[in-house]
Amino acid sequence: MDLASQTFLHPALGIDFGQARIGIAATDDFGIMAHPVETIDVERTNPHRRIAELCRLRKIRQLVLGLPLRMDGSEGDAAARVRKFATELSNHLPEIPLCMVDESLTTQDAAEKLHRAGKSSRKQKPLIDQMAAVEILHRWLGWDDLE
Repeated sequence: MDLASQTFLHPALGIDFGQARIGIAATDDFGIMAHPVETIDVERTNPHRRIAELCRLRKIRQLVLGLPLRMDGSEGDAAARVRKFATELSNHLPEIPLCMVDESLTTQDAAEKLHRAGKSSRKQKPLIDQMAAVEILHRWLGWDDLE
């Protein structure tokens, strides 16, 4: 990724879409740090409304949604569900640009980092979706190239 030619709008909201839970992370105002925000339980909370509320509260200028690609780079059913969600979210928040980044292995990367931080698998469960969203933001920012 050529970071010099990429336009970054900050703050940005990272989204790890799942059918049951959606992990949310955000950058700081300068796009230097990404941090976990919350996990949306889609059975209890309307995700479009909650994301809109978070965007308003945090003055979000960019949405970054993880796109689950297969290891060969192709798209399957999960990617189709994410694209549908992206369309719905863009219709709900047309004033905020939305981009998608490959989220392959972000959950595994997040789990590994939580494990290194001393979190057992059981203690990771409430955080894993949020941390996957942090990993999505890191990829968007180009940080995965630096590790």
